[in-house]
Amino acid sequence: MTTTLVLGGVRSGKSRHATRLLPQDQSVTVITPGGKPTDDDPAWASRVAAHRAARPNGWTTAESSDVTRGILRARTPVLVDCLGTWVTAIIDAAGAWDDREKATELVTTATQELVAIWANAPFDCVAVSNEVGMSLVAQTASGRLFQDLLGQVNAQVSAVSHRTHLVVAGRVLDLSDAPLVG
Repeated sequence: MTTTLVLGGVRSGKSRHATRLLPQDQSVTVITPGGKPTDDDPAWASRVAAHRAARPNGWTTAESSDVTRGILRARTPVLVDCLGTWVTAIIDAAGAWDDREKATELVTTATQELVAIWANAPFDCVAVSNEVGMSLVAQTASGRLFQDLLGQVNAQVSAVSHRTHLVVAGRVLDLSDAPLVG
């Protein structure tokens, strides 16, 4: 089976591209590891609703920060959208934004578990993530922590993926054969 990591900046078209990589006429499990939309953030609720509406009929959504368990439980191809919200959810759940060491340990452990499953996925899996070098992130301690940890997650997932794509302004670059940097 094929695993693909799709990277891109905010509103780059990465989720749209990721959706096209999976069967349109079959069941697909969509794992959304971020917080559920609430009335407190209507913009987020609108984005989530737009993503759901754009997905083919028959695709099911599982909102869970436990991406590894979600992949293990799925019996269909999987779309994980998005690893950036997954990293945020891990840090949020532990209240670890002010404890770099704890946040790093939690995300590292979760990433090791994800990579072990990802490398041997029994069906097609696509993960979407923000390419942290292309995203606007506040240059605060929390912002730098997020960038560092998500950058590490992206590198590790990419290293065991069959394909890695970068989406910029709706254009797709296949980075699968590009050499890995230390």
